[in-house]
Amino acid sequence: MATDDRRVTRELEEGIERDFTRKMSYGDYLRLETLLSAQQPLSDPPQHDELLFIIQHQTSELWLKLMIHELRSARRLLGEDELAPALKRLARFKHIQHTLTDQWSVLATLTPSEYAEIRPFLATSSGFQSAQYREVEFLLGNKNADMVAVFSHDEVARTELDGLLHERSLYDEFLAYLSRRGYAVPPHLLDRDWTQPYRLDQGLVDVFAGVYAEPHEHWGVYETCEELVDLEDNFQQWRFRHLQVVQRTIGQKTGTGGSTGVDFLRRALDLTFFPELYEVRTRIGG
Repeated sequence: MATDDRRVTRELEEGIERDFTRKMSYGDYLRLETLLSAQQPLSDPPQHDELLFIIQHQTSELWLKLMIHELRSARRLLGEDELAPALKRLARFKHIQHTLTDQWSVLATLTPSEYAEIRPFLATSSGFQSAQYREVEFLLGNKNADMVAVFSHDEVARTELDGLLHERSLYDEFLAYLSRRGYAVPPHLLDRDWTQPYRLDQGLVDVFAGVYAEPHEHWGVYETCEELVDLEDNFQQWRFRHLQVVQRTIGQKTGTGGSTGVDFLRRALDLTFFPELYEVRTRIGG
């Protein structure tokens, strides 16, 4: 008879740490006691699916925190003419975007009936009120001064958003980088009111048309343009998955935060961060 040598246990190696009374453990470093105690369902009687809803949104906020960290760094590096490490930051940002988009499939397991059991306990709270999400949008150039007022109850969030409102976006910093490298970026784009949303400029489309006409002569800039298009494409996929999940969960109901729900989310699909990078595609090969 053949001997089955498959194991069901694995012995600990001699050198593995066992005593953490005076040493840092995994839980200590990550402050897991604090992190794992932050899930406090409010439903009464308790609803099984509320924990999913809380964890989905809490993990999204953690990823948003890292996205802000990477975007701020990429923006600073562009300002210092350090293009290569800035692109590394954007590459990581794109991977985070994929993770956030994939997460919607978990929330999509929440049926309309299950969500209806927990929705009353959300009261007026809504993802629309995510300050970190707004920080990401401001960093990418989707500025809206009216959004700052939504956070008047939170001094820290309001201050952060107001600061970003008055600063250059990632795209603004990229245009400044291009200008320093000798590209004919229209001067009015380099010294404008940063609190205003960015608008399409045909003069900048001309600049990008030259880059796309001879990519090997402008490889670093060409690569950055395509990285930004990837980023926006990912952002739109995230928005669309958000819309789909909301639609399958609440249909055409209004949002908990007072928005029109699906219709409000659908209008976000028309927003763009980098309009010239899409407009230039109409010219290529034409």
